[in-house]
Amino acid sequence: MTALHYREARPEDAEQVALLHADSWRRHYRGAYSDAFLDGDVLDDRRAVWSTRLAAPAGSATVLAEDAEGLAGFVHLVLDHDGRWGSLVDNLHVAHRRHRTGTGTELLARGARAVAERAAGPSVYLWVLEQNTDAQQFYRARGGTCVERTAVPPPGGDPSQLHGAPAKLRFAWRDAAALLPARPPRPDR
Repeated sequence: MTALHYREARPEDAEQVALLHADSWRRHYRGAYSDAFLDGDVLDDRRAVWSTRLAAPAGSATVLAEDAEGLAGFVHLVLDHDGRWGSLVDNLHVAHRRHRTGTGTELLARGARAVAERAAGPSVYLWVLEQNTDAQQFYRARGGTCVERTAVPPPGGDPSQLHGAPAKLRFAWRDAAALLPARPPRPDR
């Protein structure tokens, strides 16, 4: 497996981020989001989201992981998103070829560093689909605590893009420092 390089996302990265995000949703959100949405409009939806986010990144942090094959994963945080829960890990996606290689763990740690360096408070949280038990196991193994269950809002506010009434779970960490490794990685990795 080739080495990874990490860097902050730029506006010109929107297409690659959208492609990975759409692929991840197609793999992991089937059964919660409608097949028509996942097989149709999801890529256009993600392109619009990422073009906007990366063009105006104020109050957020997006870190990319790249290898010789291209984008290997990314984490996107909205800093100080919630007065109670802190900064939101709004997205963490890893290319299928990089699953179970430590890429997600390192991206989460780099997101935690952004919280420590740029957020007003240390708390961090995220939402995960109730059906995504692998992701829940990943977050629990990194010290996350499930603190809430609620309904998934439909993408773009369109209820037809959901399949049934899926639920999501809030995982929280009181201090993002819990996501940092004991020894920081080299800056160029």
